[in-house]
Amino acid sequence: MSDYNFKPNYLCDMHCHTTRSDGLCTPKELIDLAAKSGMKVLTISDHDMLPPKTVEVDGKEVDSVEYAKNKGVHLLKACEFSCDTDVDDVHMVAYGCDFEDKKIKEVMEDIANSKIESYKDFLNRLNECGYEISLDEVLNYGGQQRSEKELQKKLIFNLMADKGYTKTWSDAKKLSKKDERLNVRRRKPNPVDIIKIVHDAGGIIVLAHPYLIADKVVLDGKEVSRSEYIENLIKNGLDGIEASYTYDKTSYTGNMKKEDIINEVRNTYKDKVKIISGGSDFHGDHKKDSENPRFIGECGIDYDYFINNELLKKLI
Repeated sequence: MSDYNFKPNYLCDMHCHTTRSDGLCTPKELIDLAAKSGMKVLTISDHDMLPPKTVEVDGKEVDSVEYAKNKGVHLLKACEFSCDTDVDDVHMVAYGCDFEDKKIKEVMEDIANSKIESYKDFLNRLNECGYEISLDEVLNYGGQQRSEKELQKKLIFNLMADKGYTKTWSDAKKLSKKDERLNVRRRKPNPVDIIKIVHDAGGIIVLAHPYLIADKVVLDGKEVSRSEYIENLIKNGLDGIEASYTYDKTSYTGNMKKEDIINEVRNTYKDKVKIISGGSDFHGDHKKDSENPRFIGECGIDYDYFINNELLKKLI
């Protein structure tokens, strides 16, 4: 980790991933990097996974929140839910839930099963198109053994890049959207249902990277604009929306510059939701010597905003 050097733009990062989903850093490594960077607030928000209760330190399991606290970092336990079968990139980050809640666990189990079905189909289609990737390679990516219920699509995209089929993982994701032969629709929960489930479990929920959602999408069988789609989520109780986000380092295909998106989201939704959030979507890309890695705190929110926000300050 000594080669990791980045001065954060924000001291609160509300969106990060670890090896528990599709990141390349363990929860402990992520916390250590955040502490090294001087972060105040760090979020572990792995895809469709329960957040880690503990981290391994010198062969012993230590409470993850306490470990981070001793490093000077407030650790937020969260989960990024992938939602909506018919619309790509509708991701919602849940914070402050009772993650032992029965309905939370049920929806995560259903999501895991849907991933097994669709990602196996996706791998078969890739192989038919000449992109040779095995299920075993995905389950053991990065030297970490996973069960089928821990399958993540980004791991497949990582392998496509590693094998030279595309230049980067984000290029692989774009390819999968453009090539109809690779367009596998995974069964995902309705985002409105997820909002209710999270609220019932005592949590708050934020729409991640809103401009990864296409300009035109389908809602209740009708074509609507992205803004109309988001307004429907707000009407159904959405607590917040991510403004500061690493659009320049992900699969965004639009024409707007990152800073213009950030400003537009802030200006459009500051009076419509209770939280204007932000996060790097850190995955530990630097470990692979990526040309364009995302860093902790590259995007996020200011600490003053965090501690003065009615909902966020309750998280710590």
